[in-house]
Amino acid sequence: MNLTLFRPRLHRLFSALLILMLVAAILKPAISPAQSGRSQILIRDAEIERILKFWADPVIRAADLDPAAVKFILVQSPDLNAFVAGGQNIFIFTGLLTSSESPAEIIGVIAHELGHIRGGHLVRSRGAMQTASYESMLGAILGIGAAVLTGEGGLGTAVAAGMQAGAVSRFLSFSRVQESSADQAALDYLEKAHMNPQGLVSFMQKLEDQELLPSSQQSEYVRTHPLTRNRIDALQAGYERSGYKQSDTPELWQEQHNRMLAKLVGFITPEQVAWKYDDRDQSVAANYARSIAAYRQNRTDAALEKIDLLLKQEPDNPYFLELKGQMLTDFGHVTDAIPFYRRAVEKEPESGLIRTAYAHTLIETAQGDGPQDRAKLQEALQNLGRASKDEPRSTRIHRLMATAYGRLGQESHAKLHLAEEALLKGEIPYARRQAEGALNGLEKGSNSWLRAQDILNFIEQADKKN
Repeated sequence: MNLTLFRPRLHRLFSALLILMLVAAILKPAISPAQSGRSQILIRDAEIERILKFWADPVIRAADLDPAAVKFILVQSPDLNAFVAGGQNIFIFTGLLTSSESPAEIIGVIAHELGHIRGGHLVRSRGAMQTASYESMLGAILGIGAAVLTGEGGLGTAVAAGMQAGAVSRFLSFSRVQESSADQAALDYLEKAHMNPQGLVSFMQKLEDQELLPSSQQSEYVRTHPLTRNRIDALQAGYERSGYKQSDTPELWQEQHNRMLAKLVGFITPEQVAWKYDDRDQSVAANYARSIAAYRQNRTDAALEKIDLLLKQEPDNPYFLELKGQMLTDFGHVTDAIPFYRRAVEKEPESGLIRTAYAHTLIETAQGDGPQDRAKLQEALQNLGRASKDEPRSTRIHRLMATAYGRLGQESHAKLHLAEEALLKGEIPYARRQAEGALNGLEKGSNSWLRAQDILNFIEQADKKN
């Protein structure tokens, strides 16, 4: 498939792994698997995001930031990179995760990125992304990079594939002074969090030799975060001073790291699972990778057999329950998936992604107009309403809510959520039309009416600024 960057399209909905491809202007379903290569693809995964949050919370608090405000977004790419955009959103490339040897290295990178947030190094990219979805945000960054390269700001929303990666690197890159400042801040945060800074040092040491390579052969992280020998020396000195340099990473964290890597390999490169995990390896992580790989390769019996084995070992694991629901859904047994998603929500009630997947199955199985169908749609709306609080940038949630309200015959509420979706995607004229249409049928002064009015007021103020 030939890709055209900077326009988000729904590539494939996995309830555990939601992959959004920047291909078309409107989110449309497709059935092909994720493409390999250098294209930037967003991945939403409840388990991996929860792991990163769990590891990073002490460092985020040490940086005097609110853990609830810091979001982790995965970018499927073999490149080794991470950056912050649109406020306190940390984008982490899967290449960085899969190249890490321990949680400590990932935590070190996160601490460094928090140093950029606290240092106010990101003001230039914040304003245009306040109301954007994550996929639109990534598209905007790539578009801005193209504008930096060509000097033409109009390219920000319509750039063909083949744009030079150097433009994005220039936009995202920091000065050497800012890098050193973020390094020292990271060391300070890790110390306050009582964490060993060795991971930050070892990660930077891995990249040191790349400074000698031509820029085209360097990792994205080196291009956007310039290294110097002085920086490495300063980090090493900080490690030597640390009161926690003898501290070990908890065994639980290492197991979480193993499962995270297994999941990424299973979903992104299922053909590699067989040689990455020896047949004698019967660890949970190895079987997790095998289960996911079998699912991705449409080996139905093997996939279900292996996920059932995992559920025997850990029957209350919300992510195993979620994966079983996802498999059943994609294998055409949507009704059978419902109880697994329901249990996953019960075990992980704060996951907006799992609630969204559960609501999706409820909507898919409510095909009639009887009491049971309407009850399913109402339950779906309840879960989506809760999910939207955890996932305020999700276009998918608003699309599903519009679908559910439409099937219930509540067209004005459906239009309101189509307006919300369009606003997140930057489709301003369509958002205005849907919000205006919603106002005509909503009770004046109600919360929904006020929200439609807010959308129109926001658009009006944005138009004045432009």
